[in-house]
Amino acid sequence: MSVTRVLLVDDHAVVRLGVKALLEAEEGFEVVGEASSGREALLEVRRLQPDLVLLDITLPDMNGLETMGQIKAMAPETRVVILTMHEDEEYFFRAIQAGATGYIVKGAGSDQIAAALRAVQGGGVYLYPSLAKTLVAGYLREQENPVVKTLSARELEVLRLIGEGLVNKEIASRLGITVATAQTYRTRIMEKLGLHTVAELIRFAVRKGIIRP
Repeated sequence: MSVTRVLLVDDHAVVRLGVKALLEAEEGFEVVGEASSGREALLEVRRLQPDLVLLDITLPDMNGLETMGQIKAMAPETRVVILTMHEDEEYFFRAIQAGATGYIVKGAGSDQIAAALRAVQGGGVYLYPSLAKTLVAGYLREQENPVVKTLSARELEVLRLIGEGLVNKEIASRLGITVATAQTYRTRIMEKLGLHTVAELIRFAVRKGIIRP
């Protein structure tokens, strides 16, 4: 397994220590550096060229969203995951628009943080479940949108469950269908919306005004 090189950015040393311990217990991750401010983070990104930056929003000099914008301009291949205390829509959508590939709140359990980083490591996007639910709710509030109206009642039901953060096995159990059928519904939903990834789903929703940052 290839190793993902991680830079931790948080102004609280105890948070960095805890996350570092978590990552050291996970195969495939290496913490190559730490930073306690936005400016320090930029210097470390330039010096270390990490694969992944785990970034807080509240920093003492420039906020994490501004820092992320500069990181993406400097190192566009570096993935950025937000780890923050802020669980509100404004920060969430601003972070996604700025280029974050993940958004986790600090109240999440260690297993959830590890799962999020695994998803991003594999090229995916991770959204904290309650915020993913907000994303889907934006679609469902706009039932008059002609694209959304192409979804059947069952597809809308599956979409709601996806928004709650359920995986195919959990969706199958909830609806009394097979895992293969749950995957079929998921695939069909993405095809009808003309999308292929969660990142595209977010960009489409923001661009169409279905979700308002």
